[in-house]
Amino acid sequence: MSAAKASATQGHVRKERLSREAVLTKALEVVDAEGLEALTMRRLGQELGRDPMSLYRYAENRAALLDGVSELVLNDLPIHAEDPDWKAQLRRIAHDLRRLALKHPNVVPLLVTRPLSTPLGLRPLGTLRPLEQILSLLIGAGFNPADALHVYRAYYGFLYGHILNELQEYVVDPEENEALLRLGLHRLPAKEFPRLRALAPNLSEYDGETELDQGLTILLSGLEAQLSKKPARASA
Repeated sequence: MSAAKASATQGHVRKERLSREAVLTKALEVVDAEGLEALTMRRLGQELGRDPMSLYRYAENRAALLDGVSELVLNDLPIHAEDPDWKAQLRRIAHDLRRLALKHPNVVPLLVTRPLSTPLGLRPLGTLRPLEQILSLLIGAGFNPADALHVYRAYYGFLYGHILNELQEYVVDPEENEALLRLGLHRLPAKEFPRLRALAPNLSEYDGETELDQGLTILLSGLEAQLSKKPARASA
């Protein structure tokens, strides 16, 4: 009798109503483990123990499922638009986004390339919130709206470029990468490439967090200088 009850209980658990969050969480697990190509409605249905057709109420197609995965990841990126220290906020957002990218490297192509193929007005709201929040942060700091948009584009262009570069360093065997680098530099004509040959030790060592921080310092210093010139222009 107890065995029958246990079986019935297990059947009840399997048939509990799903939520969109539960579906997307499982989808993210599949992507993290096996990559974007592994994520299909059929595979997701298998992982959830459900008929794949029943999942279309949570995502109308695979594209919507991928958008949902992007939203789920970006929901873990806190942005405080009311922070008066806009430079510190942008620096923190950058490091948080880097950590998310290293935690979910298979999702990075979605974050970087998918918006390029989707008109702004058709993108999921969850993927647009970081844009809205950072624009609010920058406008609150004193940038006019058009300049704030330019800053956002430069900021995210830098971030995604860094992240893609770091992920390339991350997935390559460091020892093999260093050996290939040294071999390649050794073959360069010394008179034509003296700077690259001299930087061999620096090129073979890569600290993603430090590189990001140094790049942010350059970017934020330039933005601060641009912002400080605005009152002078207005009074001229």
